[in-house]
Amino acid sequence: MLSITPPPPSIGETAYRRIRADIIFGRLAPGQKLKLEVLREGYGASVSTLRELLSRLASEGLIEAEGQKGFVVTPVSATNLREIAAMRLLLEGHALAQSFAAGDMEWEGRVVAAHHKLVRMERRMLAQDRGEPETWKRYDWEFHHALISACGSRVLLETHAAIYDKYLRYQMVAVIFRGEIAAQEHQTLLDCALRRDTASAVAVLTRHVDGCVEHTLAGGTLPHGADEP
Repeated sequence: MLSITPPPPSIGETAYRRIRADIIFGRLAPGQKLKLEVLREGYGASVSTLRELLSRLASEGLIEAEGQKGFVVTPVSATNLREIAAMRLLLEGHALAQSFAAGDMEWEGRVVAAHHKLVRMERRMLAQDRGEPETWKRYDWEFHHALISACGSRVLLETHAAIYDKYLRYQMVAVIFRGEIAAQEHQTLLDCALRRDTASAVAVLTRHVDGCVEHTLAGGTLPHGADEP
């Protein structure tokens, strides 16, 4: 059977993906003003195209409109991190249960393969080789996504991915790496998946996410929300 090569992404779509990645990975900092002329030079898209892209990113909650002043990268706060973490747990915990119930041998293979790549990168990080944070977080995402990939709901997977990206932005902004603790939690999640132990997996996931949140807040790098002391 002949394979059909998909057309390359448009200039606008390429610019959208680059800007979105730069926000998530912290290259465009929280609160940074997004000036159209600067973006035009940096991303190679027209001003009219950029306006459309920024409106798209605003609908995703990654940037905010400042009335007639333009756009800024959405600021970060302790309150917002807690809200995002709680939503991630709600979605991922439900998806884990569905995925563990429906997962087959192909699913197990995806989970094991994703964990193998992640554990190799974590060992490098533990050895103080921290020069590839984006690769590390991509492997982290691939593992967590593999765990829930058999849940049977595209809407659930897409919603989880959007929340995960917002959660990831906090990790990149705060430079989060909890070392051996996180690595052991990933190993336990793998073990739970292979024996289909949903209750234990959800408990581990909760410790995993809550631990990351507390580690971030302990670093004192995030401003508090209006409802916090």
